[in-house]
Amino acid sequence: MTNGSNPPYKRILLKLSGEALRSPGSMDNISPEIVARIAGEIADAHRQGGLEIALVVGGGNFWRGAKASVRGMDRATADYVGMLATVMNALALQSAIERAGVPCIVQSAIEMKNVAEPFIRLKARNDLADGKIVIFAAGTGNPFFSTDTTAALRASEINAEIVMKATSVDGVYDADPKKVPDATRFDTITYQECLRRELKVMDSTAFTLCMDNKKPIIVFDMHTPNNITRALLGERIGTIISQEH
Repeated sequence: MTNGSNPPYKRILLKLSGEALRSPGSMDNISPEIVARIAGEIADAHRQGGLEIALVVGGGNFWRGAKASVRGMDRATADYVGMLATVMNALALQSAIERAGVPCIVQSAIEMKNVAEPFIRLKARNDLADGKIVIFAAGTGNPFFSTDTTAALRASEINAEIVMKATSVDGVYDADPKKVPDATRFDTITYQECLRRELKVMDSTAFTLCMDNKKPIIVFDMHTPNNITRALLGERIGTIISQEH
């Protein structure tokens, strides 16, 4: 395991799935117990490594704009509803992270003065340098963009060294491991190989942003206990996607 006092990355953008905040099979959109576990792991890494951690969380536990548009809702309106869902998740995480003993700020791309600060790039960078965790909510503030794209964009804006995508699978495979039992997992892979193989790591806009701005991507399983802490502190888990092996 990497020494927590000397992690390889100082400033990290961690992307979390909104659906990971709910218990499987539960009617509750947010599980306070799961949120507390995730917040605790982030706080542990923050304390151990002296890291600067920014978060982007999806809204899929409440709403998926693309699915709603297929069912007849105007796509832009559906996406704005989804952006509001990410704000709810961000506030839940903020509360849990602060209970875990780390100051946390929510910046929203859609102005809502009573619950979150507006997104201001330089303030976010200063807050990170001051030891606060910053959560970027409400997507990019524009419809038709995913929270993966938000993660790639904000990572570039704050000069994060890496994008870490916490998912329900333990890395990138050459086929869907849920459908192909003998699918092979990559420890490392290049951006170009991902494109050549048409591997769906992120949507194309997000992936291109990371590739063009030379932001490595780590994909790992967030459901294994302590994996978030381990990934943030630099332990080699999951799959790393970069310019070269």
